[in-house]
Amino acid sequence: MGRFDGATVLITGATGGLGRGAAKGFAAEGGRLVLSDIDDGALADLAATLQAETAILAGNIANEKLSEDLVRLAVEKFGRLDVAINNAGIVQSFVRLPQVPSDEARRVLEVDLLGVFFAMKHQIPQMERQFKATGKGGAIVNIASAAGLSGAPKLSVYAAAKHGVIGLTRSAALEYATKGLRINAICPAHTRTAMVDSFVRASGAPEAEALAELTRGVPMKRVAEVEEITTAILFAADPANSFMTGHALAVDGGIGAI
Repeated sequence: MGRFDGATVLITGATGGLGRGAAKGFAAEGGRLVLSDIDDGALADLAATLQAETAILAGNIANEKLSEDLVRLAVEKFGRLDVAINNAGIVQSFVRLPQVPSDEARRVLEVDLLGVFFAMKHQIPQMERQFKATGKGGAIVNIASAAGLSGAPKLSVYAAAKHGVIGLTRSAALEYATKGLRINAICPAHTRTAMVDSFVRASGAPEAEALAELTRGVPMKRVAEVEEITTAILFAADPANSFMTGHALAVDGGIGAI
């Protein structure tokens, strides 16, 4: 018996490193999956690798209709929505604030902040209806960042968006604390995903040197592995973790202790 046997789990940004890790983790624990990302082909390829009932829908999370359609798909396919992992996001150019192009800043805020707002706007009413009807609540886990907990030089707009995600998380958690919903955020530091790989390539330095520079302020002196963040995501969503809500859980190698 898995922790999520029979539960319907919606994951955005499912084909990226953290989304893929979450999809595999929930599938291994018995979840039924509704997966979304911008690339339909990549979604189909991911679904084919999972030992779980899976529905997919491609689209841009910055478009509110996608969030509405994903909740509808979950209900039509599986009858309910139990867990939502709002993971879709992009990163900005690694430059000082005045050098961030305005259209890029707008795009980061639309995807990373408004995308989470749209997702929760449509996920919450469905979960609340289920709680009223059955007494069984739901869990929302928003993927923020360690950059949402402190300043992040040369990532100012990205950090602002992730601070906003934590604000949405805490505010909604208070609004629905007695209505059967738990809403938390996971705040990873640099993780071995395509984003880190692109940083290493852009640096032009050997990988070991680039990673050493990237993790200079991390007490553990390394990046996180996807599996370590997946563990935290499943912990936050676990029905047994029933008294944690409104929390921004740092999985950051000790950065927050400095």
